[in-house]
Amino acid sequence: MKIMAISANTSWYLYNFRKNTILSLIGQGYKVIAIAPKDEYSNKLSELGCQFIHIDIDQGGTNPVRDLKTLLDFHNIYRKQNIDVVLNFTPKNNIYSTLSASFNGTKAINNIAGLGILFINESITSKIARFLYKISQSKASKLFFQNEDDRKLFLETKITTTVETDRLPGSGVDLSRFVVSPAPDDGKVRFLLIARMLYDKGIGQYVEAARTLKAKHGNNVELCLLGFLDVNNPSAVSKQDMQSWVDEGIVNYLGISDSVEQEIAKIDCMVLPSYYREGVPKSLLEAGAMGKPIVTTDNVGCRETVDDEINGFLCEPRSSESLTEKLELIINMTHQERLTMGEKSRIKIENEFDERIVINKYLDAIKQCLS
Repeated sequence: MKIMAISANTSWYLYNFRKNTILSLIGQGYKVIAIAPKDEYSNKLSELGCQFIHIDIDQGGTNPVRDLKTLLDFHNIYRKQNIDVVLNFTPKNNIYSTLSASFNGTKAINNIAGLGILFINESITSKIARFLYKISQSKASKLFFQNEDDRKLFLETKITTTVETDRLPGSGVDLSRFVVSPAPDDGKVRFLLIARMLYDKGIGQYVEAARTLKAKHGNNVELCLLGFLDVNNPSAVSKQDMQSWVDEGIVNYLGISDSVEQEIAKIDCMVLPSYYREGVPKSLLEAGAMGKPIVTTDNVGCRETVDDEINGFLCEPRSSESLTEKLELIINMTHQERLTMGEKSRIKIENEFDERIVINKYLDAIKQCLS
């Protein structure tokens, strides 16, 4: 029996974003090993039918000693487990798992899902990260990119020259789970932003827009946020900041949820004013599949989800004014106009972002590696 590994920086990510990939691999007769830090989702991975192996990964950290330990831990796992192919997700896994796999004769298929802050700034950390990408990605068997901008950047900067590359439609979306759910027609317009609560995701601009729109429209508009707060990231929104906005009455913070479709069903429009280098944001794909208009930035990864003025609007990155203007356009539509715009979202997602497209590309890439 061929052994597949699947690796990311949290068990939460593997369960929430790659569950159907894991089930498809098991369905194809592969033994599957999930490699990630242990958290409350690790048992859920085991329940899917795969073997779970814990590894320490300091997600946002820059401590070289910890990263060296991660590299050695990966090396020990590959030495013992006789894995044929590994699917890597998230940055440190793409780097350290690939290096360790190459020492042990394991093929690596990597998913470059948004390059985040590393490719925006010129800090020493970013330069080291780019150097590590250059060394490690040349040892992969295949690189999947979630948008054309990232693929172009890798090729232009010669981070990869010899490895086969391909583009995936983000992580895709499960069209049977995320179904069209029209918002209630009760005179209130509801917006939602789902993301890790990072300022790079445009949280500050969203809050500014909320302040302006609440002052103008009062209780006729509602602006909500959902996602991990106070994460280990220099751009993280603190609990105090969030609480002050909630106390001010401009936004509602919904915490985190494993059933995001229940929250998306209630809203009129999904918002993500990110200026982070995204892959293709999962929240926008899920909202689009549920028939919601989208307002997001004309930015790498985000713009892929919107045909401007057809299924939503693109705003300028880092501009509260531009975001407010686009949200105002949504508010001024009739309920039926918003639903019609949302129907165009569903059609776009069905045509371009069905999760089956992603899974089939993975199954083909694995067969290629094994042959």
